[in-house]
Amino acid sequence: MLYTSVNNQKIKELIKLKTKKHRDKQNLFLVEGEHLTEEAYKNGYLKELLLLENINLKLDIETNYINENVLKHLSSVQTPSGIIGICQKKENKLLGNKLLILDSIQDPGNMGTIIRTSAAFNIDTIIINDKCADIYSDKVIRSSQGMLFCTNIIKTDIQSLLKTIKGKTPIYGTKVNGGKDLKTIEKTSGFAIIMGNEGSGVEQNILNMCDEYLYIPMNKKCESLNVGVATSIILYELTK
Repeated sequence: MLYTSVNNQKIKELIKLKTKKHRDKQNLFLVEGEHLTEEAYKNGYLKELLLLENINLKLDIETNYINENVLKHLSSVQTPSGIIGICQKKENKLLGNKLLILDSIQDPGNMGTIIRTSAAFNIDTIIINDKCADIYSDKVIRSSQGMLFCTNIIKTDIQSLLKTIKGKTPIYGTKVNGGKDLKTIEKTSGFAIIMGNEGSGVEQNILNMCDEYLYIPMNKKCESLNVGVATSIILYELTK
């Protein structure tokens, strides 16, 4: 089928998916481009494919076509590729013993980078709270380079989760002052590392539940690192 009007009811509903409110309401989200669409397909997220009239992408999924005007309204980038994937959200469960807990990470670019890094260093589950950036926003998905689709991510109350793993898994909080040098932390087969908000760090009530605090030694002229960069360094050290 060829969709040519933005007034078509289905297209109107898809355009709404550019907002978190409607992504949550419909339990759907959009991806753009061949790479992200194929990653969504390989990992069971892709529900339907929308292609510009002259684009050819063969996937074993329902495929329909759109014109330039409809593409312009669906796309979130300046130069659309002509490939839009309609994806279904997945419900994940807590898995494994290498956990990354994100307390109110709000920048989509940071969130995407952290997801990508977590995939690189074999994190079993990422835990986010409701103050984090929406993982299904186009900026997070693009920043993750599609690694969102092969990463186990759950949203829950962090304090409640920590209560369930306390005593079973070492819980590390990040702290600029009073923490242990990252390189001195004893390596274990499992861990839970908590990374905090870009401006305020980890909430105190969550820090209070940690077994140990750690920091990354650096030049004193630099007070802190971007949370995406810091996460990469910490995960490398804890998993190498």
